Amino acid sequence: MNRDPKTTAPLKEIATNRKAPRDFHILEKYEAGVELRGTEVKSIRLGKLNISDAFARVERGQVWLYGCDIQQYEKASHETHEPRRSRRLLLHKNEIMKLLAATQQKGLALPVLRAYWKGPRIKMELGVGKGKNKGDQRQDLKAKAENREAARVVASFNDRHRH
Repeated sequence: MNRDPKTTAPLKEIATNRKAPRDFHILEKYEAGVELRGTEVKSIRLGKLNISDAFARVERGQVWLYGCDIQQYEKASHETHEPRRSRRLLLHKNEIMKLLAATQQKGLALPVLRAYWKGPRIKMELGVGKGKNKGDQRQDLKAKAENREAARVVASFNDRHRH
């Protein structure tokens, strides 16, 4: 379990975007808070969060989260939320300016990498990513397969020479 270096509080993983490392070369990472409604937090506590298509965009000096799917909370009374609404991400002004500069470069995007609890708050980890083409993805798969094969050979060698 990861820990927050400032408070040593445990960081509890909620969701991970497994598509992001496949589709992007991650250049930088940022931690952002999320502006949520009460029913959204309750729904996230039940694990009803999907960030596989989530990304951020800088608009009018604010960072907005799109494509994040938080299912409706069943036990809510009349006050429910829209599952795929855009939500504001909370960052420092200088971080917003860096993200704005990064997204104005050609081919850079802001995918959401993971969501986690940091104490009582929900945080999103944003990545500044450069899109991969099919060749890059194939190279990554090839390298992964080679590493797996090497690990298998080392493990079998260790098993044979243990006795």
